[in-house]
Amino acid sequence: MVFCAGDRPAVPAIRCPVNIHHLELFYYVAKHGGISQAVRRMPYGIQQPAVSSQLIQLEETLGVTLFHRRPFRLTPAGVELYAYVEPFFGQMDAVTMKLRGGSIRHVGVGASEIVLRDHLPTVVNSVRHTFPHLKMTLREGYQSQVEAWLDKGEIDIAFTLLEDRSPKTFNHIFIAEIPLMLIVPRRSGVKTAEELWNKDRIDESLVTLPAYEAMCKNFQAGLTKKRIDWFPSIEVSSLKLIETYVVNGYGIGLFLDIPATRLSPELRSLTLPASDFPPVRFGVLWRGKPTPVVDAFIESTRARARELFGRGKTA
Repeated sequence: MVFCAGDRPAVPAIRCPVNIHHLELFYYVAKHGGISQAVRRMPYGIQQPAVSSQLIQLEETLGVTLFHRRPFRLTPAGVELYAYVEPFFGQMDAVTMKLRGGSIRHVGVGASEIVLRDHLPTVVNSVRHTFPHLKMTLREGYQSQVEAWLDKGEIDIAFTLLEDRSPKTFNHIFIAEIPLMLIVPRRSGVKTAEELWNKDRIDESLVTLPAYEAMCKNFQAGLTKKRIDWFPSIEVSSLKLIETYVVNGYGIGLFLDIPATRLSPELRSLTLPASDFPPVRFGVLWRGKPTPVVDAFIESTRARARELFGRGKTA
């Protein structure tokens, strides 16, 4: 018999109830064969130490060891408990789907303005063939913003640039490589990027996203290899604002060479070779096990990427 710790002798002991959330965590750990594997597949974000701590609490409450950690293996008590909880937690997605009328009704999406404007409509049209009653909330933001929204549960899926080291709380999938380019006013005398590199000093202002964004890091890495110093003069929060400031004569903009993106007619693009300036990696982020609608968005985005880039630089 297990009692709550800290009970005073004068007070009747009260049996600690089993925490349902602890049972849910145990279900995922048993199902996926370990704590780290479960954390990557759970439908919500939770850190590995927190899962481990709560499972220890569950074992203390029950007074048994449920599984061996290394290598992972359920004990007889763990096997018995999993057989008991699996019918409930294993059917939760199906029951949720049924109560919602057979499909997920709402999804929150975060992406840059260009993705939302020029590319997401094609993706959504494809997804709606499977989920005709889908409702969406679309939020415009750059990389760090959409990651923050996803981390807080304010959106369900993010379309953004991928860093080499993605946050552990997110699942991600690579979609395509996107080359970098520069944009200049159409009236500018600069015809190629090489003209800039041949200057003793680049006097034109550089307009970019914040320096910690992946495209900026890759661009500065390329400049470093060329032993060129050219740092941002104006940092803005979106690619659209880069366009706006370049059109108005504030400098040269660092941009992404995304096929089918509609640049202002007042701008020209300057190619940056991938051999000198590494392309950025574009992909999809989500938390926990992907829902059917997230899977549909991923597959539709892959199809859109193949249409734009071809198969050579896509997942």
